[in-house]
Amino acid sequence: MKKTLFLIIILLFTAVIVSAKEVVSFSKCVDGDTAYLIKNGKEIKVRFLAVDTPETKHPTKGEEPFGKEASTFTCDALKSADKIEIEYDNNSDKKDKYDRELVWIFTDNKLLQESLIEKGLAKVDYLYGDYKYTDLLLQKEKEAKNNKLGIWSDYEGINYIFVILVVIIFILLICFSSKFRKKTKSKIKRKLKTSINKEIKKILKK
Repeated sequence: MKKTLFLIIILLFTAVIVSAKEVVSFSKCVDGDTAYLIKNGKEIKVRFLAVDTPETKHPTKGEEPFGKEASTFTCDALKSADKIEIEYDNNSDKKDKYDRELVWIFTDNKLLQESLIEKGLAKVDYLYGDYKYTDLLLQKEKEAKNNKLGIWSDYEGINYIFVILVVIIFILLICFSSKFRKKTKSKIKRKLKTSINKEIKKILKK
């Protein structure tokens, strides 16, 4: 009897663990790490746990490199998935300060955060606890960095060089403009002085 009861408890516990994921459906896209889903007939806004994708419509950052690619990838993955599941992490708050539900998200049994990291379209970020899949994501991020994929590619290095060159050119233009103004002022002063001297000579001759 005791063994039977123990087995029932184990089976129930296992069932709870297995059913930790909740099946949801797609509603609409937002960006690379945020989306609207339908859960139990109600629309919810979810923020993907432990990752951060480049911005597409940030009020101060604007559009960042690979922001559109990340947004498109996430949107396509959600739209084309036969099954979408979410999972809450026991070591994370259920919602953030913007009232978005913090979740692990799976498309056809594949962790979407993992896919984003693998392609270099996101970085591991916003870790406020010992989350379930953190080690997996950190390993995938290391591989993406080594392979220089997406946000880890040489694009950012080129971008920084371009910014530095623009700054140098801007400084040179300011210096050149300053020297030019000084030379112009000197020429004007000399011309005025010459004209004044000529007029004085004319008056004296009279």
